[in-house]
Amino acid sequence: MQPIYIPQLTKAPEQTWKLTVDEYLPDLETLTPAQGQLQVTHQGNYLEVKAKAEAIMTLTCDRCLQQYNHRLTVNTSELIWLQEPIDEEDLPLEREVSLDELVETLDPQSHFQPDAWLYEQFCLIIPQRQLCDRNCPGIEVQDNPQQTSSPGSEQKRDRRWSSLEALRSNLPN
Repeated sequence: MQPIYIPQLTKAPEQTWKLTVDEYLPDLETLTPAQGQLQVTHQGNYLEVKAKAEAIMTLTCDRCLQQYNHRLTVNTSELIWLQEPIDEEDLPLEREVSLDELVETLDPQSHFQPDAWLYEQFCLIIPQRQLCDRNCPGIEVQDNPQQTSSPGSEQKRDRRWSSLEALRSNLPN
């Protein structure tokens, strides 16, 4: 996707630029290309960006470590304020920041990068807890045949656990 020159948006019909997305995004490893629609509208002192897109990504289950495919669906909008850049040389090293200042801003004479913005939106919806199934049992642990005891045979134990085993035997049940 090509960057959009912000002043050029004011000359577009209805000051809106519509893009059909059908490509792989850089740095986002997906099985399918991101597909959907992206719309950028110049609203005077801010940009209104809307997107509906989806892609399929391979994730690894946190419980069983199996890989599975997950559909990522972006359906979002964001307001990006247009503001002249602040000369950072005049700012103190530390300053108080209010909640009103925690907004995305762009220079009104710069470019909007639709692929970078869409990449960020996809990254925000990647699940933090990745489970292949809600009832995933996790990794099955099998007893080591060398550590199982049979009648009349002595169980082999790791000697490093002997101190802990001694402490455990002294505790009341």
